[in-house]
Amino acid sequence: MSATIFLAGATGAIGRRLVPLLLRAGYNVFGTTRSEEKARSLESAGVHPVVVDVFDTEKLAHAVRLAKPDTVIHQLTDLPRTIDPTNAADFAARNARMRREGTASLMQAAIAAGVERVIAQSIAWTYAPGHEPYDEEMPLDLLAPEPRLTSVCGAVALESAVLAHPQSVTGIVLRYGHLYGPGTGVDKPGTSPTVHVDAAACAALLAIKAGAHGIYNIADAGFAVTSQKAIQTLGWSADFRL
Repeated sequence: MSATIFLAGATGAIGRRLVPLLLRAGYNVFGTTRSEEKARSLESAGVHPVVVDVFDTEKLAHAVRLAKPDTVIHQLTDLPRTIDPTNAADFAARNARMRREGTASLMQAAIAAGVERVIAQSIAWTYAPGHEPYDEEMPLDLLAPEPRLTSVCGAVALESAVLAHPQSVTGIVLRYGHLYGPGTGVDKPGTSPTVHVDAAACAALLAIKAGAHGIYNIADAGFAVTSQKAIQTLGWSADFRL
């Protein structure tokens, strides 16, 4: 019998690229969305659609319990399609709430359902200024100005929740660079840590079997962040494309 994956955020930028990878690998996939229209699209792709708001803790817990997943993959964000720099504080606050409260809700549901592994999306541009390249042991920028500090604190809350139960849940945090590629609104890498959306999705796929409890940078080479841990442990490559 194939393993079951509960993909929270199945219609997001990474979720859309991860779905075909999971299906090709033979996984039974339950994917969440808040939209009935997107649910129909998921169903046509071969996914069991779950229409749920992650902030509705009771409904989410019920959905995870019914799915009986072996692994939960957290690719939830709350970001607009295009980011207006003048509204940076607003979208940083919304996304931080998703990482803080949404992750707590998802972890609560996963633990209650006896899920063995949770893989979650974090960010790789939160490191405090210091010696480069930044690896996963480097401190995060908790003295940053706003709105960066809100984003950093949101990521800290997400990572803490995912990694809090090592005896019962294998928690894997993927610190992604800024996404580019299909569906991201960005065609090519910029000047800060980046990763192609397909390579980001592939990291989540690999982490289902290969990842040990902990944090992994997932970013292109040539920037201030090193992804050697992911390359060596997960067998990940930044060059992967669908």
